[in-house]
Amino acid sequence: MPEFIPSIILYTADAMNERGKTVLEQYPQAEMLEVRQHNRLPELGMGHFKVKSDVLVLGRLKTLECKWSGRSSDYIAPSLANGCFAGCAYCYVDRHKKVNPITLFTNVEEILATIDTHVMSLPWPKEPNQTDPVYYTYDIGCNSDISVDYSLSDGIRKVFEFFRDHPRAKATFATKFVNPDLLDFDPQGKVRIRFSLMPSHVSKLVDVRTDSIEKRIAAINDFYEAGYEVHVNFSPVIVYGGNGGDRRQWRDDYRALFRQLDEALRPEVKAQLRSEVIFLTHNQWQHQANLAINPKAEELLWVPELQENKRSQFGGWNIRYNHQLKAKMIAIFQRLMVEEIPWCEIRYIF
Repeated sequence: MPEFIPSIILYTADAMNERGKTVLEQYPQAEMLEVRQHNRLPELGMGHFKVKSDVLVLGRLKTLECKWSGRSSDYIAPSLANGCFAGCAYCYVDRHKKVNPITLFTNVEEILATIDTHVMSLPWPKEPNQTDPVYYTYDIGCNSDISVDYSLSDGIRKVFEFFRDHPRAKATFATKFVNPDLLDFDPQGKVRIRFSLMPSHVSKLVDVRTDSIEKRIAAINDFYEAGYEVHVNFSPVIVYGGNGGDRRQWRDDYRALFRQLDEALRPEVKAQLRSEVIFLTHNQWQHQANLAINPKAEELLWVPELQENKRSQFGGWNIRYNHQLKAKMIAIFQRLMVEEIPWCEIRYIF
């Protein structure tokens, strides 16, 4: 995994608890600047990727609430961080922030107290559902990549310990990185890591500065052995064709990906592995930004003849595959999985 060494750290005064001060001490070479708000940063005079490489923000999360999800998890936990080292061309977090470096929230104990109060208010035993048959699941990484955040402070380890020991709750997060530091922690099955997968040559174009698909697949057995529950996240599924103009190339590439997965995983890992499948949603603002920073990616992501507009919950215009066409794509994807990896149950697909 690429090493993140910030050259600039921006921090708010209310983030300077013991954890915040410890993070500052980790990076004595960095220039440090106090800011009034963690989500309203000064003009840094850096390009998109330079900001992600060189800047770390420390803040205090003020909005402490657990939100219903029902898909990847039962609930979305209050954010432990926001932003990511990577520069994925379709990232929904980047859509909502003009400048988007990694922001760590240092008030981890407050966040965990909120989760504990929330889960203890829910009926118990839990009614089994597709997120988990026993525990209430909380996504702890909706706005960041926890694999990266884990090595930046002790906060994420505290979160892992909380869920490992909690009698009613389990953590889950998706990742595009393989962080060997996580293998030193035994979550005893109470942390679910979901490795995001897509055809390798597409990932190299759109998953900018992430670990390779081959590395992610190779890590699955290791993380299971270390005590994690391991799932996979086929997201986003991008529909594309070959040079001839037909749109069938993506099918062949996913068939090859499924065979790669089938060959790599041990039987006991396959027995516990589940998947989620999410077809691409893109965004008009992000499309315009990508034309300047990653135009080749837009050849795959912005295909108006296959897509339709969708108003997002935040008021912006997103685009997604035409709903009638998408229904056919979903059926194709499901059939490919049955043919190649019938052992891999789909938890949800849309």
